[in-house]
Amino acid sequence: SSRVVEIQSQMSERAVELLGLPEDRPCLLLDVGCGSGLSGDYISDEGHYWIGMDISPAMLDVAVEREVEGDLLLADVGHGIPFRPGMFDGCISISAVQWLCNADKKSHSPPKRLYRFFSTLYTALARGSRAVLQLYPENSEQLELITAQAMRAGFTGGMVVDYPNSAKAKKFFLCLFVGTSGTLPKGLGTECADREEMHQAKFTNERTRFRNTKGKSVKKSRDWILEKKERRRRQGKEVRADTKYTGRKRRPRF
Repeated sequence: SSRVVEIQSQMSERAVELLGLPEDRPCLLLDVGCGSGLSGDYISDEGHYWIGMDISPAMLDVAVEREVEGDLLLADVGHGIPFRPGMFDGCISISAVQWLCNADKKSHSPPKRLYRFFSTLYTALARGSRAVLQLYPENSEQLELITAQAMRAGFTGGMVVDYPNSAKAKKFFLCLFVGTSGTLPKGLGTECADREEMHQAKFTNERTRFRNTKGKSVKKSRDWILEKKERRRRQGKEVRADTKYTGRKRRPRF
């Protein structure tokens, strides 16, 4: 549905923003679990190049039909990332990495698959680059398992949680640094949150992914404003360019 597509593209945009790419040159990005290439469309629009990996032939067929600009690879990332060392300037992944926590076959060991994924991803990324993986964790154990394997593989960084106080808009981005430990970006919608809440993301055991697709963006939030501007653009109206200040609350006084 168009709502899912909309959420997907918002998350891709946010993930690329969290990569903090240099603005003066095109970069080569890896899209893990690229599906039909929706994130790739955004990456291409931003003037960057990408290679997408996905385990589903059906999804990749859709990507080919849509004539996406990236190169596509059918592969299970649990077997590792098969690229040259230091090849990518960044990696994004939208709603894919949590699947590595499931043991689909008797032989599958989630910690081993996660470690294989993260250690080969670490090698394939250029020093000083980042990987931003948006995921829907089922519970806090799953998050800890994923984060632990990433750290074991050499990454530094941690979880950026957008809108931690909203059941619908809350999103988890595992933001990982290669070779340099950067400062972890701030989650959106955390300015007004209680300081305590910011540090302790709350979890529920139920799957949150279906709830996210139903609700609309909170009125007057950044997402809501961006969606509105996008609709106006599609109607051919004059709209101001989006910047990092779009939808930011002003301080009560300057």
